[in-house]
Amino acid sequence: MKDRLSAPVFFEFFAGGGMAGLGLGENWRCAFANDIDPQKAAAFQENFPHTPFKLCDIGALTSNDLPQIKPDLAWASFPCQDLSLAGARNGLHGTSSGAFFAFWRLMTEHRGRGCAPRCVIIENVTGLLSSAGGRDFSTLISLIAEAGYAPSALVLDAKSFSPQSRPRIFIFAFDAALAHAVTRLEEPPDHDAAAPRALQSAVSALPKQARDKWVWLAARPPETTGETLETIIDQSAPWAQREATRALVAAMGSKQRARLRAMEEGATFSFGAGYRRIRIENGCKVQRFEARFDGLAGCLRTPAGGSSRQFLVRAGSGRIDTRLMTPREAARLMGLPEAYALPKSKTAALKLCGDGVSAPVVSWIARAILEPAMSANLQRDAA
Repeated sequence: MKDRLSAPVFFEFFAGGGMAGLGLGENWRCAFANDIDPQKAAAFQENFPHTPFKLCDIGALTSNDLPQIKPDLAWASFPCQDLSLAGARNGLHGTSSGAFFAFWRLMTEHRGRGCAPRCVIIENVTGLLSSAGGRDFSTLISLIAEAGYAPSALVLDAKSFSPQSRPRIFIFAFDAALAHAVTRLEEPPDHDAAAPRALQSAVSALPKQARDKWVWLAARPPETTGETLETIIDQSAPWAQREATRALVAAMGSKQRARLRAMEEGATFSFGAGYRRIRIENGCKVQRFEARFDGLAGCLRTPAGGSSRQFLVRAGSGRIDTRLMTPREAARLMGLPEAYALPKSKTAALKLCGDGVSAPVVSWIARAILEPAMSANLQRDAA
């Protein structure tokens, strides 16, 4: 049985740097990958030179471009810009996030050839739950149900596996066999981090056909690994000049500044991370530096503007230092191995990380949900 499970096959769409594949691990085989971004594609092909990859808009793909096989998994981390609470909230019909429909059209076409994936996993920001007043989530889940899949979802935060706060929703579409084999709950769970009130309310609002097919998964991630921000720090990276640090500290709120001053008096260094943000105070726009000192980095973002670059803070032994997070530190937060070849451009490397899916989260999904269900299927087939 182990040999038969040694290489489940998957397709990776919106693949970026291949983080979903990294998370699935060596026991899985990527038979096809696609992305539209040339720099991400170059990174993918450098790190996975033997994986079939097509660089193009997913809307240009047809089933003819895919291997004519029935994959165990199709993974899609489609663009989040129109779903993010920080964005314009144009929803699934926005220019970027609307790429979901091209992906689903492709899956529908492939299913028409008898090659429907056994499981589809769709990853995005939790803003999907509230986008368009909940209609976008309902649309997506209804499409899954209409295709004959059993839908499910979990909200998973990368902080359970690495020192980064990065909550994301992972939507599952199981075929009948996997839906029967997956470990499930017979009743909706009590509200928790993986099935928060927002998710349960969104499921309750689904059309009856979709709601009747819904599966509540029993698997739950660990609360934390115990790793802190200090574990990803590049000790050789130079810290900013004192003037730059003083400017950031001056832009902090009084309570955060007081906490930082207390850390400064510590015998050893403590670490924090933060972003510059524009806030409205007394009717005026004010740039603030907002940091956290709970052992976690904030959610990585793409470096589209200066405010999207995350800073590190080091305080102790009578000093305070700051600097921008390096691409390798960002890669560590995403669970990328040290051997992973990042783009040479700092901006491209940070974009690859900020747009990616946390590899350790994917690894947990494979171990806790997918592989046990596949194994149960094989045992039932052999009986």
